[in-house]
Amino acid sequence: MGDDNSKTITGVLPVFQTPYREDESIDPGILEREIDWLFDEGVDGIVMAMVSEVLRLTDRERMQLAEWSCDFAKGRGKVIISVGAESSRAAEEFAKQAEQCGADALMAIPPVATAASEAELEEYYSRMIRSVGIPLIVQDASGYVGQPMSIDFQARLLYEFGPHRVWFKPEATPIGPRLTQLREATKGRARVFEGTGGIALVDSYQRGIAGTIPGADLVPGIVPLWKALESGDLDRATRIHGPLSSLVSLQSSLDGFLAVEKHLLVRQGIFENEIVRGPRGFLLDPETRREVDRLFDLMIAATHDT
Repeated sequence: MGDDNSKTITGVLPVFQTPYREDESIDPGILEREIDWLFDEGVDGIVMAMVSEVLRLTDRERMQLAEWSCDFAKGRGKVIISVGAESSRAAEEFAKQAEQCGADALMAIPPVATAASEAELEEYYSRMIRSVGIPLIVQDASGYVGQPMSIDFQARLLYEFGPHRVWFKPEATPIGPRLTQLREATKGRARVFEGTGGIALVDSYQRGIAGTIPGADLVPGIVPLWKALESGDLDRATRIHGPLSSLVSLQSSLDGFLAVEKHLLVRQGIFENEIVRGPRGFLLDPETRREVDRLFDLMIAATHDT
């Protein structure tokens, strides 16, 4: 834990999708297959978060999913568990349980039903951080929920608890400039993870991110893209990033991400169905499905370019 742990959580850390049986119960066998596949594809860890449908699970299911995540990872990489909730008490309980399961770090969105003040949010995050001994990623999920968090607020959390305890996943727009502002406000101490599904990965990488937290479906493109960036091959990175960013841009809501990602996981032979718990605000129509498939093919072809 602490500083040593913070230095080892880096790279490609996809958010896995939650597979369901026909009765909408979680299918642990398919989940294990998905996690095995992710590590076989070369990811550095896995994340349980918004597109794992955590807000659509019962508390018991959510805790069970956290346990399975840590068990199925089998020590092959890091595990990050999202613990954000509607109350500080609930978030604290989720945080403690995730740490007990063996999570390497936590991540938390703000409450979704409350327009909380910064003072309230500061207490919310501080309570989670104090309750555990592992790092917590502050997720500014304002693309889905809540209002953008100010740079000053995020910097205050880092200065209060230290850069080994507080990390960041900024999603408020404009991503690039705000990432730079956060870096400058923390004198370069902020550990930041890209959280746009990969659409801003090339730009964010050049601004000093520690890793990327994309969807599971795109790891066949994200892993080669990350390796290209790490090796300084910006031309190859750009070729892969073009169709990948176009594909992600089709996913303009949480339900959009869920629909497209589950479709692509079925296509790749990982999932057996595309079931998403409802109610939903987005359905994948045939024309969008064809465009998703076309862009996915272009992304895969770009990874094979020499």
